[in-house]
Amino acid sequence: MMVQRLVVVLLVLMVVFVGCGEDEPEKVKPKENEGPVKEITWEKDGSKMALIPAGSFEMGDSKNDPENYMKRSRPVHTVELDGFYMDIHEVTVGQFKQFVNQSGYAYGGNWKEVGKYSVGDDYPMVWVSWNDAVAYCEWAGKRLPTEAEWEYAARGGLAGKRYLWGEEMAHDGSDEREYTNFFGTGGKDKWDEQTAPVGSFDANGYGLHDMAGNVLEWCSDWHGSDYYSKSHLRNPKGPSSGSYRVLRGGSWNSSTHVLRVAYRNIFNPTPFNLNFGFRCVADVEE
Repeated sequence: MMVQRLVVVLLVLMVVFVGCGEDEPEKVKPKENEGPVKEITWEKDGSKMALIPAGSFEMGDSKNDPENYMKRSRPVHTVELDGFYMDIHEVTVGQFKQFVNQSGYAYGGNWKEVGKYSVGDDYPMVWVSWNDAVAYCEWAGKRLPTEAEWEYAARGGLAGKRYLWGEEMAHDGSDEREYTNFFGTGGKDKWDEQTAPVGSFDANGYGLHDMAGNVLEWCSDWHGSDYYSKSHLRNPKGPSSGSYRVLRGGSWNSSTHVLRVAYRNIFNPTPFNLNFGFRCVADVEE
């Protein structure tokens, strides 16, 4: 009789133990003796994130294209980066609304202006300052990419190319319209004078969408016109101070030359702009 009671108790404990385990939140961890998983979903904001592997690349413009001195992307220099995760899509209007509602953040932009250029929750958030982008990333437990991280990720493993999809193609931009949303329409680019829903175009080699066009994306760096000539080799973070922050990638109303993967844009970190958006990154846990 005692043995039967003992067996029953043990069975009950096993059921309770298994049931509790099923209620635990899913955790994404690399398997033993394996590297980080290639894609994760970030719990706080639901973003899918792709692993950008550690490596080195030649940062900057190797094609000798014309450029404004203040935004220059030369000299080409070698950069080494640790691995990191990057949002597959730009932060959407819906995600930013969730951030504002949950955190109580005092967004100082104009939602009507947002709605003119990004007409739904699955469109990229626009009309955000650098400070807004930083606040969102901090709420989500992530951060803005450095300029070096952004360019490395945008290249998607293609070395020394002018655009994230390769070299320049048709002079009228028709080929480029198969890859991105920029000024005018044609091909896959059906959005005139507004953004496209995130993910409307094919991903690059690292699985990232809209790294050219749609919205210019804030980076964490201060801008320095001579920084490329004295950049740190490993994980450079830009100058320690400055007047302007860096943006990358071109936007829905950019011309083709702004879509170049090495092209740099700069702006004061506090104002809003109809072209500006962002995506976040997260460090890989060792």
